[in-house]
Amino acid sequence: MELEGKVAIVTGGGSGLGRASATALAASGARVMVGDVDDAGAAETVAAITSAGGEARAHHVDVAIADECGELVRATVSRFGGLHILHNNAGVAWPGRDGFAPDVDPAEWDRVIAINLSGTFYCCHFAVPEMVKCGGGSIINTASSMAHVPLGGLDGYAASKGGVALLTKSMSPSAGKLGIRVNAISPGYVDTPMNEMIWGNDTIKHAFDLGHATGLQDSAEIADVVVFLASDASRSLTGAVLNCDRGWTAFKQPDLLREF
Repeated sequence: MELEGKVAIVTGGGSGLGRASATALAASGARVMVGDVDDAGAAETVAAITSAGGEARAHHVDVAIADECGELVRATVSRFGGLHILHNNAGVAWPGRDGFAPDVDPAEWDRVIAINLSGTFYCCHFAVPEMVKCGGGSIINTASSMAHVPLGGLDGYAASKGGVALLTKSMSPSAGKLGIRVNAISPGYVDTPMNEMIWGNDTIKHAFDLGHATGLQDSAEIADVVVFLASDASRSLTGAVLNCDRGWTAFKQPDLLREF
């Protein structure tokens, strides 16, 4: 129980990577606030945590709205007495609406950037002062392999995740002086509802399976990295953007996908 006594927020905790992260943090002893715009999904995550003996609550939040991010942090501190861990995981990708720049409606671009990048900033903005009151903490942002090797066709998503990676690096020196570590994860392609929605067909999923050195990823293995970054075991890491992608970024993915 390496996170015993810690309080964590996980945004986008109602499904996929966020649910796995919230569950893993709770299993390691943290009390978890599950933030999501999907109330039913967040409630299911909380139920899974509590049925396993953990402690969690759900809070409705649209991370694209700064005031809602502030309320999420305030609700967490009010309920659990502090804040030590923030996993900024909420994100969206909209195939068919986010594509090649001249074809994208600017309103769709704005929404992707607002959720993926601005939402990360907003939560950090409100969380850092509360972490300082607790003597420090750990922020884990979810970037993406697309921050390093974009495939094309999701320009807004790639730009937003590249921004998350650089926000992470930029925050780390100042945060470090406050006892807060700021790191990011860049998963490859994970078998989640969002990726199923984006890519859908078995042919593309097969391509992704081939492109990872040891096969398509699952949510639990990414959650293990989140727990590591939340814990003192990663105390030497800040400003790091970890490619936890089973080798995806080591391959020339556009060439691979042309085979299909």
